[in-house]
Amino acid sequence: MFATMGALGLAPTAEAAAGERRYRAPRAGDFTLTGTAAAEVVVLGGGVAGLATAYELGKAGYRCTVVEARDRTGGRNLTIRGGDTLTDLLGHRQTARFAPGQYMNAGPARMAQWMLTMDYCRELGVPVEVFTNMNADAYIYNESEGMDRPMRYRTAKADMLGYVSELLAKATDSGALDQELTADDRGRLVEFLADYGALGEGFAYTGGSRRGFSVYPGAAGTPGVPYGDLPTASQIFATGVGRYFSFESEFDQAMPMFQPVGGMDAIPRALARAVGGDRIRTGCAVTEVTDKADGVTVTYTRGGRTHVLDADYCVAAMPPNLLAGVRHNLGSAVRSALGGFNPFSAGKIGLEYASRWWESDHRIYGGITETDLDVNQIWHPSHGYHGERGVLMGYYTLDTGADAYAELSPVEREQRAVAAGLRIYGDKYRTELASSFSVHWRQFPYQEAAWHTSLESPDAARYKPLTEPTGRVYFAGDWLSYMDAWQHGAFASARKAVTALHQRVLATRR
Repeated sequence: MFATMGALGLAPTAEAAAGERRYRAPRAGDFTLTGTAAAEVVVLGGGVAGLATAYELGKAGYRCTVVEARDRTGGRNLTIRGGDTLTDLLGHRQTARFAPGQYMNAGPARMAQWMLTMDYCRELGVPVEVFTNMNADAYIYNESEGMDRPMRYRTAKADMLGYVSELLAKATDSGALDQELTADDRGRLVEFLADYGALGEGFAYTGGSRRGFSVYPGAAGTPGVPYGDLPTASQIFATGVGRYFSFESEFDQAMPMFQPVGGMDAIPRALARAVGGDRIRTGCAVTEVTDKADGVTVTYTRGGRTHVLDADYCVAAMPPNLLAGVRHNLGSAVRSALGGFNPFSAGKIGLEYASRWWESDHRIYGGITETDLDVNQIWHPSHGYHGERGVLMGYYTLDTGADAYAELSPVEREQRAVAAGLRIYGDKYRTELASSFSVHWRQFPYQEAAWHTSLESPDAARYKPLTEPTGRVYFAGDWLSYMDAWQHGAFASARKAVTALHQRVLATRR
């Protein structure tokens, strides 16, 4: 009967069962068919994991209440627009002065095409566009390695791959790999290297058009002028530019990547609409969670007053560093597990410019400039091309570098970021600046972390009290996934908690 149902599309086929596990969302029919009833669930945290939990449970008719400490949903999914105000935990207050239509994604800013985040954009009707994660004409600038001017990414890559290919081709041709390769293999490898590295006679790398042009090819009589000043192999190795090339091969960073049209916060806004405004309580700081034999009691403060909320189950989707400070009766194992996640620092500054000079003067449309200066990365916007204005991500700093910037006032952060950018782009990095806004997640209220690190995998024994329910309390968040710092991890973790809770309710509520 099961096989027949599979053939009719009413149950997974054998091929599907043997392949990738597929998530099945709860449905109201699950209760109708089993004679059970939906439960009441309180969700702690209105970030992506919390909203996704309430959204998925709501498909089956669960009565969910989302409790969020801030006055907005989305958690670290934060898009800053003109008029937005933020006061960080160090007392720095900012009000964004971005022009209409300009914004910065202060938290997540990109999505790989295989991520669950893309599925939810499709399901919720959130339009997406390409995010240019890699751009051959963006810059690399390693000042500490002796570079006195930036190099185009394509130039640095062509030189590095060219010289590496030359060395390997010569070693192969001279018999250095005879014990590893057959004669046919050696021939094929040398043929590949000659093409891959653009090698010339004698397997020598001599540059060429892959490095780019100082004068672009044009009409008859203008063949173009390839970049000169070809460095030696020793010089290009010394610049340290090769450290960046593996980035584009990372599974979660490979192009094409995407972003929601108009700002990343389109995702939590769509989730919140689907959950329903009447199901979401903002400005509510959770102070205590009490697990009981027949339910869960959550205590929170709102507007200076204490409130109590009772439910059948609870899904805690708060940051673990903050959840660890909430009073509870869940035991020492939960307390110890929460303590195993360490908050990580990251910061960004959006620099709004009165013109898009990086497009007109530098011919850079999207992509990331890499540098060993303390700004770390500079992102060119992947939207609004040829518009009047644009917002560059003037730095994306991590760890201690982010903490150092966080200590500065917003004006000092801007000045320091602009001083670094001047060395790469020239005077317009200062003269065209219109406004800025900076966000540092370690100092962000009710977040206090950009993401979380752990020495162990989420499947480690010490985290079992979090990956499985403790009493009637479940846990969710990107920190309980193999994709922490990504919304994909938040969605995957939420689905896991939803599936476990739903199966329990179907088995017990008769």
